Amino acid sequence: MTREQIEDKTIEMLKTVFDPEIPVNVYDLGMIYKIDVEDAAEPEGENVFDLNIDMTFTAPNCPAADFILEDINQKLSSIQGVKAVNVEVVFEPEWTKDMMSEEARLDLGFM
Repeated sequence: MTREQIEDKTIEMLKTVFDPEIPVNVYDLGMIYKIDVEDAAEPEGENVFDLNIDMTFTAPNCPAADFILEDINQKLSSIQGVKAVNVEVVFEPEWTKDMMSEEARLDLGFM
């Protein structure tokens, strides 16, 4: 896979990860701040990449944080061509409803 295909597949997989308390995926909720696809630190062949993700939660004390992180790691690690997944949780900038996609705001009744 190419770097662009890995990024597209990453977004596709992130759209299957849900906060159990909110019926919208983490990508459309705006919880994903950065997706970096880099050549693997220790490649085992061509087209092997590491994923570096910066994300946040809708609240700093999110009770589902461990569940969401584990789900992200499992799903992104399953992508062919991904050697390592590194997820960093950040709280700057602070998450707001404005970060949600238009579809997510519509689904949650914010429009």
